[in-house]
Amino acid sequence: MSKYDALIEKKAEGAQFMVDEITHICRDLPKRGPGSEGEKAASEYMAGVLKDKCGCETTYIESFKENPGSFLGWLYFTLTFSLAGYLLFWFVPVAGAVLVALGFAIMIAQFIFYKKVVDKFFPEMTGTNVTAIKKCKGEVKARIFYNGHQDAAWNWPVNEKFGGLVYEMHILLTVIGGLFNLAICIAAAIIVDGGVGVATPEIYGALFWAGVAGAIFVPITIGLYFMWDENTIVDGANDNLTGCYMGIAILKAMKDAGFEPENVEVGVILSGSEEAGLRGSMAWSKAHKDDFKDVPTWIISYDTIHEKKFLGVNYRDLNGTVKTDKEVGDAFMAAAKELDIACNKTWVPPLGGATDCAAFTKAGFKATSITALNHVLEDYYHTRKDTYTNLDAECLADCYAISVKVLDNLEKRYGENAAEK
Repeated sequence: MSKYDALIEKKAEGAQFMVDEITHICRDLPKRGPGSEGEKAASEYMAGVLKDKCGCETTYIESFKENPGSFLGWLYFTLTFSLAGYLLFWFVPVAGAVLVALGFAIMIAQFIFYKKVVDKFFPEMTGTNVTAIKKCKGEVKARIFYNGHQDAAWNWPVNEKFGGLVYEMHILLTVIGGLFNLAICIAAAIIVDGGVGVATPEIYGALFWAGVAGAIFVPITIGLYFMWDENTIVDGANDNLTGCYMGIAILKAMKDAGFEPENVEVGVILSGSEEAGLRGSMAWSKAHKDDFKDVPTWIISYDTIHEKKFLGVNYRDLNGTVKTDKEVGDAFMAAAKELDIACNKTWVPPLGGATDCAAFTKAGFKATSITALNHVLEDYYHTRKDTYTNLDAECLADCYAISVKVLDNLEKRYGENAAEK
């Protein structure tokens, strides 16, 4: 039995360590909104754990500037422009079409691609990243970072009260309403203002009744202004202290067992303000764009490790627009197969958001994304139900075991000697 096999056998202990630590942070530390003092306090606490309890020789905290309110704040622009477009349909439809189209452009840039389009309209705050590295005994042949984000989301009241199906239908109907407003504005601009010679009484009548029908989307659109509660930060036990503690638990187990990796450096990246649009991982990638190129370096990003039946490797991220690293993803899948633990090939679908893996991948790092949640949102996602009493120790243990096996296989692949038998 190798030293890593011994760690895998103690996966339940690793999971319990995670549960205990997550419970402590949720109960005893301040709320961890993006760019908040709570995010900083959690970063400092976990940096201390990595240094004092995990034996990381290198541990440092970095700060970055951000505008957290912009990530969901784009809604104010898009929704307002959609409502204004509907009003202008009756008077200046061409202006209405322009406004609605602009609203959709902001949504696509800010939410689909996580661009910083409207950031400057929101207050600037300071986010926090943590990097910790455990040296290996011999020559460095490879490196692996386990990544999670330590911030927590704003509460989503509709999802909390009615569940993901109602929440997602609300969003879908609002998008349909915006597209409907765009269509009738364009039609009116062409037919009425464009002088194409088809503005018959029947056409006027059809446009009028289309406009009347569009009124049904007005209250639906207004309702989406309240999709998030800026004054309530959730505990974020699953999303994403589970991701933060996956790597910490592995390093803690190694230190407790009294051994060090042979030729693979093992590190942890805690990327702040993921809930503000991957701002921490973007800042980390920019700060370290020229680092860690000496040997093959992998990053495994974990996000919401909660339901074992959904445990999987995301081969596409950022609303399905970013292809993650196949080699790293396949390595995780292979490790799961060796341990006979079910693991799915999956993706982060359109309107599903992103994990920090997307930022690392876009910056040129070899990264993959691991999640264990239903992409048809459950009622704990971004709500106050995501607390320490709602953790799944069995799912944490399985993900921990696979992650240790990935490290074991990396040692066997790049190490000067195979791990002890």
